[in-house]
Amino acid sequence: MKRAATVTIRVDTPLGGVVKRRDDGSVDYVSPLPCPFNYGCIPQIPSTDGDALDAVLLGPRLSAGSHAESRAWAVVDFLDAGEEDPKLVCGAAPPTPAEQRRVVAFFTVYARLKGLLNRARGRAGATAYQGWRWLEDDATGSGTPYTR
Repeated sequence: MKRAATVTIRVDTPLGGVVKRRDDGSVDYVSPLPCPFNYGCIPQIPSTDGDALDAVLLGPRLSAGSHAESRAWAVVDFLDAGEEDPKLVCGAAPPTPAEQRRVVAFFTVYARLKGLLNRARGRAGATAYQGWRWLEDDATGSGTPYTR
């Protein structure tokens, strides 16, 4: 497996949590589906929607608001109300096939629930899980963080 870039992740929703927060810390919504991993963002990398890049952090449960350095291995391509909303998949080691299946299954179901929420909020456009991409190393071998 290739070497992956190291990023600093802020945990917003701990493993097993149901409260999804915005970048400012306010509650976005309460999910009926507990999160099967730590979920947060990489504050120093902006995403296509103007917020910090979302990140999945595999491994043990961390508290909300904590920061952790981890390696970035893959990207979940996600569409939220018609806008690209990628999620970086991070962990101490490359995701196992079982971890990858769990992340894909979560975002497949999450897309349906988030689509309903978007419609209730009057946000048009499709919401969908669009795929999994492994990150590639750059020519220096230092790893390439996700940027668009």
